[in-house]
Amino acid sequence: MRRREFITLLGGAAAVWPLGARAQRPERTRRIVFLHALAEDDPEVQARIEAFRRGLETLGWTENRNIKIEHRFSDGDLTRIQAYTMELVSSAPDLIVASSTPVVAALKQATRTTPVVFSVVNDPLGQGFVASLAHPGGNITGFTFVEFTMVGKWLEMLKEIAPSVRRVMLIFNPQTAPHYHIYLREFGAVPATLAAELTAAPVHDEAELEARVAALAREPAGGLIAAPDPFINTRRALIMALAKRYGFPAIYGFRRYVTEGALMSYGPDTADIVRRSASYVDRILKGEKPADLPVQAPTKYELAINLQTAKALGLTVPPSLLARADEVIE
Repeated sequence: MRRREFITLLGGAAAVWPLGARAQRPERTRRIVFLHALAEDDPEVQARIEAFRRGLETLGWTENRNIKIEHRFSDGDLTRIQAYTMELVSSAPDLIVASSTPVVAALKQATRTTPVVFSVVNDPLGQGFVASLAHPGGNITGFTFVEFTMVGKWLEMLKEIAPSVRRVMLIFNPQTAPHYHIYLREFGAVPATLAAELTAAPVHDEAELEARVAALAREPAGGLIAAPDPFINTRRALIMALAKRYGFPAIYGFRRYVTEGALMSYGPDTADIVRRSASYVDRILKGEKPADLPVQAPTKYELAINLQTAKALGLTVPPSLLARADEVIE
């Protein structure tokens, strides 16, 4: 009986050991790459990286345990974006996270198989990144930033803080943000109640940017809308300096820029958008397809005002605008 019990016990243990061994195998680490349109030392980028990491952690993904996150920073340079795109696609990551129009455009040309989740991207349908917002239909999906109605919002707020403005120039780079021509066309005629002329000012380099702003300064009552696009974002310090030199009120798309001296900003919370994009990364890594995940719009918008800059421009911020602000720099 003792020998028989021993053999039975030994056989039972042998049946259990393989299951235990399988349970103790290390979890496969998934590799994703985040391709940014801005520079590595840009505080805006660092805030997005932290938000993305937190978003993944809440879903059970921990760096260097079950996921590896690599970052590439293009500093708004189209040549660098193309080079990074070719490198990333050939290295076959599990997924690529893309920020900005030129990054997604390059990836659209480079791969039809590697899953891509974009964030802070405008007009993905109009630019051909997805077949439809509800059913993207390919390997790309994600979270948008602004839509054409934002142009009207920026103009309204600029007139509210600086009622004397009569001529407003929307500056953007058509190579990194081609959609703004479409936005202006859809916006149509400026409402008569605003009493302002809105014009597009495409710029391709810093010299052209300075020339455009200098031309606006030759007549009084000018104002600027600095479109959120990689070229403009990486030259925001220059734009702020030009606005200060010529005494222009200007509005931007990112709240963080107001802490750097911009007069005012209004736009979606970029950190929140990137944090939400982690949910699609999680779902795709668990087996869902980008084609089946609908493109999502922002849910949080922010208004920020710098009172020091307003004072330097001789502007008095209306109480109604201050009451709506999410952040006010004293």
